[in-house]
Amino acid sequence: MRPGDTQKTDSEYARKGTCSIFVFTEPLAGWRHATARKQRQATDWAEEIRYLLDECYPGYEKVILVMDNLNIHAEASLYKRYKPEEARHLAKRLEIHHTPVHGSWLNIAEIELNAMTRQCLARRIENLDDLNRELRAWEQERNAETRTVNWHFKSGDAREKLKSLYPKLS
Repeated sequence: MRPGDTQKTDSEYARKGTCSIFVFTEPLAGWRHATARKQRQATDWAEEIRYLLDECYPGYEKVILVMDNLNIHAEASLYKRYKPEEARHLAKRLEIHHTPVHGSWLNIAEIELNAMTRQCLARRIENLDDLNRELRAWEQERNAETRTVNWHFKSGDAREKLKSLYPKLS
């Protein structure tokens, strides 16, 4: 500051770290679950999958997952966290489908992340515990409203947009 100048303020903030948010959604049922974790490792994903299977869908033989191609989104992650017998038991209950690379717009969980960002995360949240409390409140409110996803993308659209992934039809 020079004599006679007005006071200046800097808008920088002190970054206190980052975290990863895992989101599961059943779009036609209007259900979702979100959890924030300190990091995003294979073992974190494996624990989230176990929660999904054991707590959210305990009586189901098969749960279908549609996910992006993140390297931790694989059955191998279950084996990094659990003993082989348990990992195999969990893996047998999963049917995994990956969205095409650079196809995040096909991932319905991305729609939920967008809604979550606008409705819940549009501000700084001090710590991981507070963030998880906020996510639970958001999740409970959205689930109570049974907010579904109105998906407009049809098979014909897929054949047009994703030509390289489909065989030629005569």
